[in-house]
Amino acid sequence: MQLPASQVAVLEAVNADEATAVDALAAATELPPETVTGAVFELEDEGLVAVSERTDETIDLTDEGRAYADEALPELRLYEAALEAGAGDEPVQMGQVIGRSGLEGPQVDIALSNYARKGYGAIDSGEITADPDADPDADPEANALEILADTGETAPDAVEVGDETVEGLESRGLLERSESILREVTLTERGVTELMAGLETAETVGQVTPELLTSGEWDDVEFAEYNVEADAERFEGGNVHILRQTAERVKDVLVGMGFQEMEGPHVDADFWINDCLFMPQDHPARTHWDRFALAEPTHIDELPADLIADVERAHREGVGPDGEGYHSPWDADFARALALRGHTTSLSTRYLSGEQIGEIEPPARYFSVEKVYRNDTLDPTHLLEFFQIEGWVMAEDLSVRDLMGTFEEFYAQFGITDIEFKPHYNPYTEPSFELFGTHPTTGELVEIGNSGIFREEMLEPLGVDCDVMAWGLALERLLMLMYGFEDIRDIHGTLCDLELLRNTEVTY
Repeated sequence: MQLPASQVAVLEAVNADEATAVDALAAATELPPETVTGAVFELEDEGLVAVSERTDETIDLTDEGRAYADEALPELRLYEAALEAGAGDEPVQMGQVIGRSGLEGPQVDIALSNYARKGYGAIDSGEITADPDADPDADPEANALEILADTGETAPDAVEVGDETVEGLESRGLLERSESILREVTLTERGVTELMAGLETAETVGQVTPELLTSGEWDDVEFAEYNVEADAERFEGGNVHILRQTAERVKDVLVGMGFQEMEGPHVDADFWINDCLFMPQDHPARTHWDRFALAEPTHIDELPADLIADVERAHREGVGPDGEGYHSPWDADFARALALRGHTTSLSTRYLSGEQIGEIEPPARYFSVEKVYRNDTLDPTHLLEFFQIEGWVMAEDLSVRDLMGTFEEFYAQFGITDIEFKPHYNPYTEPSFELFGTHPTTGELVEIGNSGIFREEMLEPLGVDCDVMAWGLALERLLMLMYGFEDIRDIHGTLCDLELLRNTEVTY
């Protein structure tokens, strides 16, 4: 019987009494595993070997998981720091505890999101408490990390770690599962017969080359069969994040409604972020516990002197014959302080004042879909950074009815037709109202935005003498209404599921 050289080598390495793995055959024949796999399937088709398959699963720590196995989980470090700061007796400012813990960047978010969940204490209004009776030594995830760090890659049932703990570590990206198909080969009776009868190596060619074509030899050689059913290595390509896809869809909708897009800095002066919005400088939202200030540089070099004077006057004295202002401290140096913007309304003040692109004549419509940063407590609907859909319309004689109609038209583009409105207070808009939508799976009302008509005290210093209606909507909350997500962290941050991101299609 004539067979290709690779098949002859494999057939001679297999035996009828004991199954041999493909990897073992590759080592015995000194052929690449993929060549052996192809030869095995071809021999199986000829009835010379029998192939059995099984799927083996293994688990192993990721690099992040190994780092936490060495240094401790972020929530444990936060708990130890909280105890050291006295949070076991009374609430302590969260910033103080985070600084003592040495946590930085994403580790802070991870610690805060798991701290209360595991019963180590509570976080409320920028303060943290610690339960002195909590037992970090009994933390199942921490103990599992230690076990898996010592074990290395292993089968799930080979270690004493509960399935729930394994799933928790996997969802946090600290553990990864791997599946491999193990193929074992056994010689059949026909294979034994053919081996005893003797095999001849048939010269075959596995690839068409330019030389074969130009010389004409291709007509005389025997080509190896190509197995289109053979397994191939799987490559996971990149994909645009569902959040980014939806952001682009939002931009398309707003451009279609006649809006132009705004651009501006993520780091800006408090003057543009808050002072121009008629936000008093002693407002609680402007404390260092609620904003992310910059350490270097700390202040902006220049601001428009005339505009500073007009904004200060509005704060101190008010605007118009009935205006009173706040009668509260106002400091130009505080206005020059730099911070990560807490809302993209800083872009609106830059544009409305004419500072960004020059004076804008009504009617005009502008929007942005950009990131903002807030020192919030993490929960299913709040993150430290998220995307805000900012927008405003400048025109004569605008009303709340115009604003509500704009929202109804916008959200209808995403299949959302049950928007509800609730009166609200903002320092910079009057009247003001919040927007709510019904969650498609829980039926609960979810706050999705804030809006209103800009006050005269805000517009007059900016040089605007007509009505401006404006809003700030949450892009992530829009996704919750569109797809039924119950937790923002399912789509944003370190805990999101990559398979979900690969497979979820944007709804149009």
